[in-house]
Amino acid sequence: MIKFHPWNIGIQLVKQREGWKIPVIACQRKQDFAAPATNCCSLIESLHQMNAPEAADSADSGRSVFQQHSRLFESNRFVYPVVSRRSQGVSVGVNLNPDKVCNFDCIYCQVNRRSESDTRFVDMQPLLEELQSVLQLVNSGELFQHPQFASTPEHLRRLNDIAFSGDGEPTTFRNFDQIIAAAAEIRRQHVSDTVRMVLITNASMFHRPHVKRGLEILDQNNGQIWAKLDAGTENYYQLIERTKIPFRQILDNITAAAIVRPIVIQSLFMNVNGVPPDAAEIFAFCNRLQECSAAGGQLELVQIYTVARQPAESFVTALSKSEVEDIASTVREVTGLQAVAYV
Repeated sequence: MIKFHPWNIGIQLVKQREGWKIPVIACQRKQDFAAPATNCCSLIESLHQMNAPEAADSADSGRSVFQQHSRLFESNRFVYPVVSRRSQGVSVGVNLNPDKVCNFDCIYCQVNRRSESDTRFVDMQPLLEELQSVLQLVNSGELFQHPQFASTPEHLRRLNDIAFSGDGEPTTFRNFDQIIAAAAEIRRQHVSDTVRMVLITNASMFHRPHVKRGLEILDQNNGQIWAKLDAGTENYYQLIERTKIPFRQILDNITAAAIVRPIVIQSLFMNVNGVPPDAAEIFAFCNRLQECSAAGGQLELVQIYTVARQPAESFVTALSKSEVEDIASTVREVTGLQAVAYV
């Protein structure tokens, strides 16, 4: 079984400061991203331990910075820091879907959509205040003073990016372009120009004008798109994503975006009822990547990974390390693209 995967694994800590709590998370994954929360591959966990720091510290004491996960904060509703191996540093997550609304219903997603969220909409001003506060927390180095972050490798003790994701598809946020613009201004005021703005997305809304505007703002602020593509055929796409959005729309949107700027493809493969994707599906997936490249799309990197924690659907399980590495190897051989296995 896979032991960890970037963005998917994190830890919870509660930092006491002058009588109030600062919730902080360290994790590895897309995707997986906030009341704060997790993104489409994240697990919503109970927060009752936040009222008992001693118990939480005891429960977490034996776990490393990459082995714990909880992103539902008591104080923050939208923004949280994570330590990410894929980002090679600290990634500050911004959850634009605290209501857990998503236009995909991926079988591997760990967001519990059967329960209601306490936060039903994004309040922009508090979100921006949280973003500024968390950036200051990371920049000051206070994040690494806590015992559970003390083991963070030195080379990861750097702010790498501000990542937009959440408990659903971030580009469905109706004021997407406005929140990207406001966050970009905070970035300019508080962090280095080398800090990226990353959008973790299923690419379903790229054709909409306000999303296009948001992508253009990302481009102007050292932005990067991580677009999800988990299938090579329509049938497998529907099996995995369970959405009314046509596969062709996703492929067209990814290609259109990649023609304008280089993008990263993130692809999660798994066992479904004990069966991994067959060779024909993987070759079809490679063909979709080649079609994008042939149309002028700039695919900077293909990230291949598998599930790291128990998804909402019990029939979904992780691939083995060798299976993930074999898929990445096939992508490199067939497409000539850079592909990395995260296992």
